[in-house]
Amino acid sequence: MAKFFVNKQAIYDGHIQLTGTDVNHIKNVLRLSENKEILINDRQGKDYKCIIKKMDTDAICAEIKEILICETEPSVDTILFQSLIKGEKMEFVIQKSVEIGVTKIVPICTERCVVKIESAKKIQSKLDRWNKISESAAKQSKRGMVPEVLTPMLFKEAIAYSKNNCEISCIPFENEHTHHIKAFLNTSLYQSIGIFIGPEGGFTEEEIAFAKMEGLAPITLGKRILRSETAGLVVLANIMYEMGGI
Repeated sequence: MAKFFVNKQAIYDGHIQLTGTDVNHIKNVLRLSENKEILINDRQGKDYKCIIKKMDTDAICAEIKEILICETEPSVDTILFQSLIKGEKMEFVIQKSVEIGVTKIVPICTERCVVKIESAKKIQSKLDRWNKISESAAKQSKRGMVPEVLTPMLFKEAIAYSKNNCEISCIPFENEHTHHIKAFLNTSLYQSIGIFIGPEGGFTEEEIAFAKMEGLAPITLGKRILRSETAGLVVLANIMYEMGGI
């Protein structure tokens, strides 16, 4: 059953109104018609099993038949602090991390980032695209919410954000050989975990030193060096496995 997301304001009197690109998707891509079933989520963990009742040019009205508690969300919140990487790789990370179960994604600008924070207009354009990718992945994977991609932050800003929003954070680093991700997760009975991933060139020693001083836990992901677009997904998958999120 096709799934769509709406804001709470679109739900009223036992009906839900769909607008924007969802209308075209339902009509011309899925080729659904009146009296067909669809699933609509309120972005807050509730699914609504609906019947399409009316289809206009720019809006679709669906009647609520059943309210369900979405059971696809992990038991642990995860925030992925992903260093900015080139175009398609960043989009890949967003798509796959949403499928795996990430709660929020924060792009960060670190010392060795090839991609730099640009003008406000270009940043907004990228944010719009990244959040559309997140919503599309959330629909495909039947998530109970759409993970938000936040405005890019500087490394130190991101660490401050993590301290206010995560109970604990880890930072995979290729020169860390003692503390493995498995040991970190076995001792982490937390409800929210931050994950800091470096760019193509990795974190600098100075960045790692600052992160450790601020309480982040450096970890190793094993003997092989992973690409930036792979490392975060590996950590997320491990968290979901250890915390029962898959």
